[in-house]
Amino acid sequence: MYIRKIESTFQSWLDSPSHKLIVVKGVRQCGKTTSVVDFAKKHFKHIV
Repeated sequence: MYIRKIESTFQSWLDSPSHKLIVVKGVRQCGKTTSVVDFAKKHFKHIV
């Protein structure tokens, strides 16, 4: 898996005491969904 810069943003969001909504925006087919799903699989038991 290609390590993306957005993972550090996801990690800082996870470490913050108040988890607010994250909106991931970008051009088509740049890996937004893949990045979110991979991060979720690493850090959470259940994902939807």
